[in-house]
Amino acid sequence: MKTLLHPTYFPNIATFAVIVQKDFLWEAHDNFQKQTYRNRSYVSTDQGKYMLTIPIKHVGAREGRQKYRDVEIDDSSNWRKQHWRTLETAYRTSPFFEFYEDDIKPLFFEPEHLLFDLNLKTIHTIGACLGIKIAHEKNNSFEKNPDMFKDLRNLVKAKKSQNIKIVEYSQVFEERNGFIGNLSVLDLLFNEGTNALEYLKNQSLDFLNA
Repeated sequence: MKTLLHPTYFPNIATFAVIVQKDFLWEAHDNFQKQTYRNRSYVSTDQGKYMLTIPIKHVGAREGRQKYRDVEIDDSSNWRKQHWRTLETAYRTSPFFEFYEDDIKPLFFEPEHLLFDLNLKTIHTIGACLGIKIAHEKNNSFEKNPDMFKDLRNLVKAKKSQNIKIVEYSQVFEERNGFIGNLSVLDLLFNEGTNALEYLKNQSLDFLNA
């Protein structure tokens, strides 16, 4: 049975472990919801856990709910440059930042106007860095309780992931902040590099049954 997932912005480690280990497809017909990983991601800085948020264009109340796949990115602020500068400052001294810099940096400076499409692009780019191909398949319609798929769409909820335990690895600011779990897969990639794929393959998915 295939797994049903939301594409998110540089997904957290738990979600990417599912991507690596499971046969899955993307949810492409749901409504956008606030305070989820659809437009946010967490990294580690010298000050601790830090949230990167993509600003979006909100539709008026008259138009009702907005489909996730139709949500437009709001580029009235220079968020792309700010996100990249945050990553540079946080990870420049990590073992593998320079190794992957040329792969990741273009994502912040190439025009992509739809949130859904940008998120897929971040995921496929990480897949290329890991040396794996990421599925393109999407569902055909929205189902609240799907029978044909294992529903893991709740991984998109930011609060849900806070209780997920993952295997510790070395982090840049670990001596200062302690280990911070389940950050963006970028944190794993910049710190573990070529070991990241094996880490994701071996990460326990017990949290799926919690």
